[in-house]
Amino acid sequence: MLICGFQKLTLLDWPGRVACTVFTGGCNLRCPYCHNAGLVLRPAEQPVIDPEEVFALLDKRRGIIEGVCLTGGEPLLQPDLADFIRALRERGALVKLDTNGCLPDRLKALMDEGLLDYVAMDIKGAPEKYPALTGVPGLDLAPIERSISLLMEGSVQYEFRTTVSPDTHTPEDFHAIGRLVRGARAFFIQGYKDSGDTVGAPMSSPTAEQARGMLDVLRLYVPSAELRGIE
Repeated sequence: MLICGFQKLTLLDWPGRVACTVFTGGCNLRCPYCHNAGLVLRPAEQPVIDPEEVFALLDKRRGIIEGVCLTGGEPLLQPDLADFIRALRERGALVKLDTNGCLPDRLKALMDEGLLDYVAMDIKGAPEKYPALTGVPGLDLAPIERSISLLMEGSVQYEFRTTVSPDTHTPEDFHAIGRLVRGARAFFIQGYKDSGDTVGAPMSSPTAEQARGMLDVLRLYVPSAELRGIE
């Protein structure tokens, strides 16, 4: 496991749970609005954290820390991720995975083994905009569509989410997005925020009015969709 960051307490990354967050290094996408540029572009330059540090925290705070959020980067790129999750679960931790959906076979393997309690999958935007939104020309959407199906047809709790900027997203995009995930259990639209360490040039953050316009369209397909962190 290439762990490049470790937040020992979070009440935000897994709403409703007291958790810690593990940040893995490396990603197969280059989304310009990604706020973890160091993990994506320069993983070899990041500090490396021993997995034992994570295990030690869980042992020390057993009964307090409920779960571990695995994010990145793209955690499914880690070849020993399943072994790491098994060790987390041996310590009584629930596990939430953040993923871009590009690796459905690895996602399915973890789901089939019962290693995941919650999955948050990014939907970058309308299918025709995926190459620009991911920085990968000619990106094959078939694996992403399969990951969507795995989650919607499976038993693991999940959410889809789209980070939006008026520079890259329009309300009309959410017709195409909605068709991808029609009837999904949970979907959140969240606003782009400049972290000072984005992969691409800074973008505009959406106003509440702009975000609500996108939400209104998405709710035609996912009635339960909500805004997150946008006021």
